[in-house]
Amino acid sequence: MKRTTIRLDKLLSHMGCGTRSELKKLVKQGAIEVNGTRVKDSGLQVDPGADRITVNGDEVRYREFVYLLLNKPQGVVSATEDNRDRTVIDLLGEEYAPFEIFPVGRLDKDTEGLLLLTNDGKLAHNLLSPRKHVPKTYFAHVEGMVGESDRQAFAAGVEFDDGYTTLPAELRILSAGTAGETPMSHIELTIHEGKFHQVKRMFQAVGKRVVYLKRIAMGPLVLDPRLGLGEYRELSEAELSLLKNYGTGSK
Repeated sequence: MKRTTIRLDKLLSHMGCGTRSELKKLVKQGAIEVNGTRVKDSGLQVDPGADRITVNGDEVRYREFVYLLLNKPQGVVSATEDNRDRTVIDLLGEEYAPFEIFPVGRLDKDTEGLLLLTNDGKLAHNLLSPRKHVPKTYFAHVEGMVGESDRQAFAAGVEFDDGYTTLPAELRILSAGTAGETPMSHIELTIHEGKFHQVKRMFQAVGKRVVYLKRIAMGPLVLDPRLGLGEYRELSEAELSLLKNYGTGSK
């Protein structure tokens, strides 16, 4: 099997252990070891999968990509930086700073729920490609009495005020509002595209208003109910395998 090597200073800087100049100083101080031997050259070629690397006695485990499942709270924007608002990146611990993570797609500022964060551009591209029609499922509180006519309308595709007609979507009515001053319905909706404010605009097209929105699934990923708002965790191996196979179209 072909060994894949990388410069030691590149590996360590990627893992947040310091700049290249800082790493040179650590080498001079004898603070960096590979397989128990003190390193004399920070440009040494190492095998991330086979060599044991330590800095000041602490082992450094290299990984190129990171995959995080976040339960996004309201009031936070799906961006890597913003001049006015807090971003989803601001929710992450400092240990993820070296990886240059970004959100895969976006959720509106006032929408909660599942958001995938990664630095794997290929996977993100596959999941966001319009040709993939990756399903996204939302839970919503809707002002108005959602009924069978709405389900049929969504199944056929609804037309927005700009003339665009959505792809067929699956509407599940959990509870329909009762007649009254402000009837409220609880629903789940699965869409297969990601137009701007799509869920809100779909209900607007049938004369109703979404007052609370939460994404609960994206492709094979399901929001972990143990994650509180603003909390996150790394994907399990099983989740990552499902996601990669789904995103690439593998069987």
